[in-house]
Amino acid sequence: MKMNIPDGLIIAGGIGQIFTALIYPFIRHRVFDWYNDIKKLKPLNQEIAKTYGYYIQGLNFSFGLIALLLTGDLKNQSGLALAITGLIAAYWIGKLATQVAYYPMYEIPKKWIYKAGEIGMNTLFILFAVVFTLLFVHNLGGVN
Repeated sequence: MKMNIPDGLIIAGGIGQIFTALIYPFIRHRVFDWYNDIKKLKPLNQEIAKTYGYYIQGLNFSFGLIALLLTGDLKNQSGLALAITGLIAAYWIGKLATQVAYYPMYEIPKKWIYKAGEIGMNTLFILFAVVFTLLFVHNLGGVN
């Protein structure tokens, strides 16, 4: 399926993903008090939790760089474009599914800035899922 996905939309997605990577430590520390919570774990589990946190941060940053530096390549309908856009789309769809399924059970601080941040971050997650799903569908139409 041929679609015209504007480069600006992909670039906005890339900038947003880099933003999420950069803001992630602040959210863990200030909003979720994450570091104090993981201190309650056994030392090995503490390191595993930290490592997965770094993986998430690294993936968000890397996906953002790919979107910024390889914008045209992400929609060239090659097998690699299909694979990368499918991976990124699945990642963000999974993030949204997790957000909907599990996060409502927990409360974030009641300050307005945190509520605004929650809305903003969820909007970004939806943007990422939509943009990369559209890219995946577009690329699917060109791969034999």
